[in-house]
Order: sequence, then structure tokens, then C-alpha cells
Amino acid sequence: MTHRQIYQWQCRKRTVVLGKRTLVMGILNVTPDSFSDGGNFSDPTAAAERALEMVAQGADIIDIGGESTRPGAAPIHVTEEIRRTALVIEKIREKSNVLISIDTMKAETARRAMEAGADIINDISAFKADEKMTDIAAEMKAGVVLMHMKGSPQTMQNAPNYYNVAQEVRAYLEDRLNFATRRGVQRGNIVIDPGIGFGKTIEHNLALLRGIPELAQCNRPILIGASRKSFIGGNNPKNRRAGSLGAAAWAAVCGAHILRVHDVIDTCDVCRLVDTLLVGEPPCD
Repeated sequence: MTHRQIYQWQCRKRTVVLGKRTLVMGILNVTPDSFSDGGNFSDPTAAAERALEMVAQGADIIDIGGESTRPGAAPIHVTEEIRRTALVIEKIREKSNVLISIDTMKAETARRAMEAGADIINDISAFKADEKMTDIAAEMKAGVVLMHMKGSPQTMQNAPNYYNVAQEVRAYLEDRLNFATRRGVQRGNIVIDPGIGFGKTIEHNLALLRGIPELAQCNRPILIGASRKSFIGGNNPKNRRAGSLGAAAWAAVCGAHILRVHDVIDTCDVCRLVDTLLVGEPPCD
């Protein structure tokens, strides 16, 4: 069992305490082709309603993605990504002050999301795909998630290989942290994500979950996104709920600060129990 360090995460004008309890980030893919829920929320009104449903279920953050990043997914034009995401953010913000994250590798998409009311930039390329992203993040004082990915969504599962996956992912994330801070992003705005399923085999994913204490040595909060990933098993992502909850519980015990999930209400129940066991009493915000 790992002691979880307390951090203050700056997300634009908001300061979020991380570590007193596990925060839940609800996934909202407004795409036609995401691996688990593609096509379910292409209509902006339906997407906003789903976001508000997740907030009611206990989600602390809503993570909105307009471009599928499943293995082999083709990239889309920035104009289409903005069309899919900006209006949804506006509609959510009209009804809720929940933290909103934009899952994108494109600086212009991030800018439009910030203008629409988003608080966080979740970049799976860790600012490698579009170096202008640091300008947007610094200018907007956005919260940031920097993730490890080996290659791109088109190439990442082409026989990924590591000598020591936890050590190599930690080194990569430390390098990207240093890059971001050199470009003006404040360290207190950054969370790290080892990128479960992004250029990893089943064994790599399991090793990274075991290696969360190693990642904690980056001295930044940790986000884990294991929900419904293929390493859990089974051909249908929607049948991976139980395994996803098991991974969520393990990650919380090992020191993860945020869990990015599809099954919000069940994960919140898991986190409530795990956090109570860790601190000895039901945690408060």
C-alpha cells in the first residue's frame, strides 16, 4: 500500500486538491469510431446530457474527445475536431461548473475548447504532436495531462518493446515535464499519465500498474486510464466492466490521483471504499 502525496493542481482559475481522495474523470467521446462508445454521443445535446449524467453519478472531471485514438485510428482535420467538441463544452458549461478536459493533440482545438469553457488539456502526445500546445497551455494557465505514447495511434501497437517499461515511461514523462516547464507551463499545472494501452503489450500494461510507485517519483500527480482496455480481456469492451473496476481499485491503492473511466457510478463506489480503507474514515473534499 502506497502513501499518496497531496498536490494542488492549478486548472486555470481553479485550484484542485489531489490526493485526499481519488478523483474520477468521466470519458465522453463525441466520435463515430472510438473503441468502446464510438457513435453514441455524436449529437451535441445528447453528449451534454451524458456529461451531466456522469456529474450526477459523481464524476469530478469530464474528458471530451473528438478524435479517436484507438490503435490504428486515422487522424482527422482540426476543423472537424473543433466542430465535434466546442459546442458540447459550451452546452455543459451552461449547466455545470464541473471541471472539463479536452482530449486533443491539436493546439487550435485546445484553444477553442478553452474559449468554450474547458479547464484542462489532456494531450496523449505530451506536447510532441503540436509544440504550439505549450503556448496555449501557458497562456490559458490550463491544467495539463501529459501522457506517454510509443509512436502514434497508427503505429503504437507495432511490436512495442521496452527494457524496463516503468523506468522508461518515467524517464519519458520527466523529459516532457521539463520540456513543458521550459516553454512556460507551470509545474503545478501538470499531471502525468503512463498511457495504459498506448504502445504497450498486456505485460507492459500490467507492469505499469504495478509500477505506479515508480512513476510517483516524478513528483507529479498520476492519472490512470485503464478502463475497458483490451489487456483486461474479452472481445467486447463493454464486457470489461468488472476488470476495469479491479484495475481502478488497484491503481487507487497504489497511489493514482485520478482515474479516467467509462463506468462512473461504479468507479465512484470503488473509490469511496478504497479511500476509506486508506485514510481510515470517509474522505472529504
